[in-house]
Amino acid sequence: MLIPAFTIAGEGLPAVDSGLAYLNTLLLTLDGGDATALRTQATRAVAFHANDRGGLWAARSTPGVDVDADVALLDAGFAKVVTDVTLNDTDFSGADGDDSILTALQTLPADRRVLRFTAAESAALTGNTFTKYWLPRLVDTARTVVIRFPASSAPAPQQVLLLVLAAKQRLESTQSSDSALQWVVEFPTDHLVDVALLETLSRNGLDAVVDTHRLTTAYPAPTDQLNLAEALLAGSVSDRSDGLLPTVVVNEQHVNLGLVYTSAHSLSEALRTGTGVYQSRKRGLWYKGQTSGATQTLRAVNLDCDADALEFTVAQTGAGFCHLDRLSCFGSSAGLAHLMATLQARRATAPAGSYTQRLFTDPALLHAKIAEEAQELCDATSTDDIAWETADLLYFALAKCTVNGVDLGQVEQHLNRRARKVTRRPGNAKPQFLAKSGTTAPTPTAAAPAAQPAPVPTPAPVTTTASSEDRICMQNYRLEAVDATQYQSLLERPIIRSDTITATVEPILKRVRAEGDVALKFFTEKFDRVALRETVLRAPFPKSLQAGMTDRVRRAIDQAYDNVRKFHAAQLPASTLEVETMPGVVCSRFSRPIERVGLYVPGGTAVLPSSALMLGVPAQVAGCREIVLATPPRPDGSIVPEVVYVAEKVGASTIVIAGGAQAVAAMAFGTESVPKVDKICGPGNQFVTAAKMLVQNDHSAMVGIDMPAGPSELLVIADANANPAYVASDLLSQAEHGPDSQVVLVTVDLNADQLRAIEDEIHQQATRLPRVDVVRQSIPKSYSLAVATREAAVKFSNAYAPEHLILHVDTPGDLIPLIDNAGSVFVGPYSPESCGDYASGTNHTLPTYGYSRMYSGVNTDTFLKHITAQTLTAEGLDRIGDTVMDLAEVEGLEAHRNAVAIRLAELRKTRDLSA
Repeated sequence: MLIPAFTIAGEGLPAVDSGLAYLNTLLLTLDGGDATALRTQATRAVAFHANDRGGLWAARSTPGVDVDADVALLDAGFAKVVTDVTLNDTDFSGADGDDSILTALQTLPADRRVLRFTAAESAALTGNTFTKYWLPRLVDTARTVVIRFPASSAPAPQQVLLLVLAAKQRLESTQSSDSALQWVVEFPTDHLVDVALLETLSRNGLDAVVDTHRLTTAYPAPTDQLNLAEALLAGSVSDRSDGLLPTVVVNEQHVNLGLVYTSAHSLSEALRTGTGVYQSRKRGLWYKGQTSGATQTLRAVNLDCDADALEFTVAQTGAGFCHLDRLSCFGSSAGLAHLMATLQARRATAPAGSYTQRLFTDPALLHAKIAEEAQELCDATSTDDIAWETADLLYFALAKCTVNGVDLGQVEQHLNRRARKVTRRPGNAKPQFLAKSGTTAPTPTAAAPAAQPAPVPTPAPVTTTASSEDRICMQNYRLEAVDATQYQSLLERPIIRSDTITATVEPILKRVRAEGDVALKFFTEKFDRVALRETVLRAPFPKSLQAGMTDRVRRAIDQAYDNVRKFHAAQLPASTLEVETMPGVVCSRFSRPIERVGLYVPGGTAVLPSSALMLGVPAQVAGCREIVLATPPRPDGSIVPEVVYVAEKVGASTIVIAGGAQAVAAMAFGTESVPKVDKICGPGNQFVTAAKMLVQNDHSAMVGIDMPAGPSELLVIADANANPAYVASDLLSQAEHGPDSQVVLVTVDLNADQLRAIEDEIHQQATRLPRVDVVRQSIPKSYSLAVATREAAVKFSNAYAPEHLILHVDTPGDLIPLIDNAGSVFVGPYSPESCGDYASGTNHTLPTYGYSRMYSGVNTDTFLKHITAQTLTAEGLDRIGDTVMDLAEVEGLEAHRNAVAIRLAELRKTRDLSA
């Protein structure tokens, strides 16, 4: 099979031959920067490809595994995603290699993943990385394998064939027949692939990727190009002496129209013109409909599984394909295709005043009939009645399509694209329909109220992008309809199992501890796709690193810095605490700064200088001697200028150019360039949080942490006084942080219309956000819970223990005494959580996952340690000594008792003598 390949850069498609749109499979490299650009490119690519039997393969120009991006591409309509792996024996140590990349790869069904191995040299296909590590694991990871040779090292075609066949046979000798892989060879773009080579590959069960600039529909092709039709037919088999291939022609509903024949010349002309062109056995090229007017618009060309027949999918015009003025040479059409054709014909011919004509001209009547038939289908119980009512509903639904110029092919196109999605929609009904049916609320059956992708567990949340036409909505629950098990599930966060996260993080920590900067660079290149020359920046930081930051942003940071510093400076102990617990016994407590602190500032999908402020200011106020700040690099290896500016303001000595678990490990254990710290603070994703917890429990690290601060979360309590727009904006302010963020809305005695107003605002505001792709992933994991009273709302909030709590209720201050568990509270309609995130003065680094039950957010005390002292006079020791000795004796600690006894004996002897 031929697989043409090209790259999409920017917003438009490149100037490629339109004939490519009809082929079964295309490999497209998307050169989008952020998620929005990638989504735009994906949408245009899917719209370009007309073949609904085939599938687009998507490769990203940025290397590495990105689960969220992969799922978004599959949801957009791609059949497979391509993941690039460089064959380098230093990456893995045989069968005992690093499994973290493999774990990430297995988040998708194997038949939706393509693994593309770039062999830096031909020997790589016989090296340990490929033969001992990848080959035994391929069938669990992907069903398609591409072997790519870069231009600088491409061996001769015959050597390529032998190397790939050897690998293919090595695997097939150890796997069952039902685990067969598709093997593909990709040659360099400057390598001229000819038909003979494609035929050789095909005979040996290998497919070929060919760059589109080498392909043309010109017939015959220039010497430096390959005719697209000849390349497509390379390896095909004909039992005819003239070499023609039998070709089945079908319409868009796959109704068989007739049998014709195809040659390389006719196929080339069909692809060039985008019409039905065939090879007449008597008259040469046959342009279907050229004389009769029953023309065909080409939709797809597919070669069958044995490569001995073709299928043309066309949009047929006129009376039909058959010379008897019928749609098909095999008789009349039937089913939905026939119904659609009948409706389209009647729209033009229905007599005035007829029922059909009224349906086409009276929207109210048509809409009423659709609603009526939908209700009758819901009420039907017998198999015959259900079939009858379904037929009625389809009739009126297709009538609406006909009125609005929508054909059946467009409907089927949407169904085909949805079938390719891996993300599962929440499946909730809208409140007004639940009310009509008498259902109070949907009840979750899973352990957590989150929509999850299918079909396998994942090492990172991958419930991701929905199509642009889907409504962005939360799940809905009512407290009285939730049992104890379901109630507990609502308190859980949409996160993956901790043992899965730990299994991914532990090897990273071990490797950084053992290899230092080498491992830090390795993981930064692997996860952030940046090859670092230096791992740190040291103060004073060059002013050039702040290039691009506007004065407006600088002033905003300065204002936020002043407010945060003012609030945290007020938290410093004013003096040493002294208490005389009894005469002659004085106890004191004083604070000292932690000497070396590491501040983790997330990067990911957003620029977060605010996190640098929230961590750096209290550390500076506390007087920490060394402040080390770690943050992921941008794609060009630089640090966000706003973060550099904050680092300078708070007096950071070092910026570590790394993120993730590897950055946590570097600060915990120290490397050649990264100073070891005594405490690590800051938020991050689930892997960063797991790394912090693990190093805290590792005695060799001797490091503390602030708290478990993972993906953002928010709980809003809203009553009938709440402004729906305000509530929605607050929910979205946290939902946009990342795909694993969760927001919860607890409504107090709202009716269906009031809840709907909030839901409408969520959808409308979300669709206008630049980060709508992120929101489409996080909102379906989120939910609303309807309760009857304010007290019930606060009770649930205390059980949930949110990171952020917003009170959109009447007299919100009255609820403060009832709040036991929350990271930070935002009181009233004019206290948006965003103010706490940036500039009000409170800290936004807060406990998540429900840890606000036992942890506080970051504050000045986070960067202080408190030392106690006691001063006893002789009188004091005399007064307390007997108590201490009695307790030491009870515990059997004689040395403790003796330390007091020896002093008391001397004191009392002296006192007796003086008396």
